[in-house]
Amino acid sequence: MVIESARLAASQLLRPRFRSVMIKSVGLTILLFIGAWIGLEYLFSTFLLPFLGGWPWVATAAVWLLGAGVFIGAGFLLGPVTAVFAGIFLDEAAEHVEETWYGDEPPGKAVPLGQSLWLTVRFTLLVLFANLIALLLVLLPGINVAIFFLVNGYLLGREYFMFAAMRFRHEEEAAQLRANYSGPIFMGGMIIAGFMAIPIVNLATPVFAATMMVHLHKSISGQSFDPARY
Repeated sequence: MVIESARLAASQLLRPRFRSVMIKSVGLTILLFIGAWIGLEYLFSTFLLPFLGGWPWVATAAVWLLGAGVFIGAGFLLGPVTAVFAGIFLDEAAEHVEETWYGDEPPGKAVPLGQSLWLTVRFTLLVLFANLIALLLVLLPGINVAIFFLVNGYLLGREYFMFAAMRFRHEEEAAQLRANYSGPIFMGGMIIAGFMAIPIVNLATPVFAATMMVHLHKSISGQSFDPARY
């Protein structure tokens, strides 16, 4: 069930109908990280570099450390970035999935804007807090990696499934379904976390995660699909 949902999601990423969604998702993610890098560099050159003018080697070391810190931080903070874009792209990706694989079944309905924004903000803050804790443990080899996967596996699986389920159910009913199938959903979240850990490929995480959880929700709900469609 979980592996099949992941396989179907991966097979859809390069289909023409999903290409525009992925381009927008990847483009916004890249722009956000570029903006963060420019902002940090500006703050460094404006407020810190003038004090290091007499020690050029210290300034050089600080620049290298800043670059390394941004690189490491980007890996841990990709989860919150993914959370922001989840609410933007889930419905568009979900509609494509439902039309392609489940065209004979009633389509889902987009989550109301206010509720979607609240869920997105809550999810972003949760993932940000959890990943900041993992980032603080970056000097503990092994533990930080385990925490990264466990935290993001749980949170990404939980919230992406909720987004998919709430296209067909009230929030309380979706939460109950999530609790009843916490094992498969956590496994799905771990796959998303693994996808998110692959450089370059991880830029497509929002589309992959949204698509996968639509399939998983359909599977959990007992709604089959026709293999001949793909």
